[in-house]
Amino acid sequence: MKLTLVDKPIDEISADFEVILVVDKNLEHKFIKDSDKFELLNYKGDTNLLLLESKRLYIGFKKLESDQIRKALASAYNTLKVYNITNFKVASYLGECTTKSYMALAEGLYLGSYEFNKYKSEKKKYTLKEIFISSSEFGGKTINLQKAQNGLKFGKIIADATNYAKDGVNEIPEIYTPQKMASEAEILAAGYDSVECEIYDEEFLQEENMNAFLAVNRSSVHPPRLIHLVYKPDGEAKKRVVFVGKGLTYDSGGLSLKPSDYMLTMKCDKSGALAAMGIIKGAAELELPFEIHAVIGATENMIGGNSYKPDDVLISRSGVTIEVRNTDAEGRLVLADCLSWAQELKPDLLIDMATLTGACVVGLGEFTIGLLGNNEEFKLEYKKVTKASGELMSVLEFNDYLRELIKSNIADVSNTASSRYGGTTTAGLFLDKFIKDEYKDRWLHLDIAGPAYLEKAWGYNQIGATGAGVRANLYYLYNLAKES
Repeated sequence: MKLTLVDKPIDEISADFEVILVVDKNLEHKFIKDSDKFELLNYKGDTNLLLLESKRLYIGFKKLESDQIRKALASAYNTLKVYNITNFKVASYLGECTTKSYMALAEGLYLGSYEFNKYKSEKKKYTLKEIFISSSEFGGKTINLQKAQNGLKFGKIIADATNYAKDGVNEIPEIYTPQKMASEAEILAAGYDSVECEIYDEEFLQEENMNAFLAVNRSSVHPPRLIHLVYKPDGEAKKRVVFVGKGLTYDSGGLSLKPSDYMLTMKCDKSGALAAMGIIKGAAELELPFEIHAVIGATENMIGGNSYKPDDVLISRSGVTIEVRNTDAEGRLVLADCLSWAQELKPDLLIDMATLTGACVVGLGEFTIGLLGNNEEFKLEYKKVTKASGELMSVLEFNDYLRELIKSNIADVSNTASSRYGGTTTAGLFLDKFIKDEYKDRWLHLDIAGPAYLEKAWGYNQIGATGAGVRANLYYLYNLAKES
């Protein structure tokens, strides 16, 4: 799929179809071309209208902002791809920022056109190959070409990084084992001179006393891997940012076995890990001025005679002892040791991503990431900066009353709370036990359990993986780079 910026007004571009975006039901705009048909067709400007005889597609949306632009381009592509056409054209539609508006155009197209059809015996083929974007804004105003080109370039990089994460999450658990994830990380690093990769095996984990991580892996036939990717920019790095990703390539629940309905889709439990890998890919292509690390704990949580058990006490890498009350609360055990190890890298910012709790989906819905941490200003700033990415965030607060719920009678902390309520927050408080004092204000925890994997399409997201966390963090780093 090719996205081409054409330095001409829209009416001077030859194309098979024209797409016109209707903002806030504004059908009276002088550049709307089929207004004589709207009354007959009862078109109000709030849905899509395809006029085959005019070769125009009208797409209605609420307001001119980045995520609405993304959804509009994705909708245009998916409406027209089934026709025997090779291209369509669209004018420029700008929000507050030219670059970010064009990033949104590119992201909408490349995210919306994604397909995972590896296991389909018949793969659909489309003739639609190119989209022309006029350099004239809808209404005739000429835009800044350099900003537009940059926006298209950055948007494609961010969408490609997101789709890279989707591919890994969508891959089946028989294929995508911890060793496969490690191999994919090595292949990723080999593609960039600026990226390095180190893979550590179970013997290293034993040497590092990563006993919580090892316990989760105990009944899997596939050995665990600690994956460490590093992107380094040319010249001196302005900050060191470390991402930690939960890499459960499959989660049966262990001895606290999941019901069969809940076990389906558990290939998505590696979404945090793939997001971290996608961020490294995006950072290398954006050439960000930061040293960026991805630390990934890759394992399965399976069941067998050697499984770790409820009532066990594990001694984590940091020395904090953990009472196991539920073996299906395994991601936080892996993250506990990985976060401990990641802090040895002395990060300026530390962000972990995990499909951690079903409670987050119950509390916030399927479309929203839970954002937790100790630093309220950091959380609010992060949410504000990442809004343009289209990833939805809700800030959740820690409190000492909930902290009481993860106390253990026989260990330093329990891996589940003594109450069924507030599960997302208590999981975050559990992770907080493994964050050293000097990093507590620099750490964020993203619970991506809701939006990471969909069983129904949503906006520009297809059924399956969404690459949750990639866009938000790349937007955050992109904005940070502009401020540096």
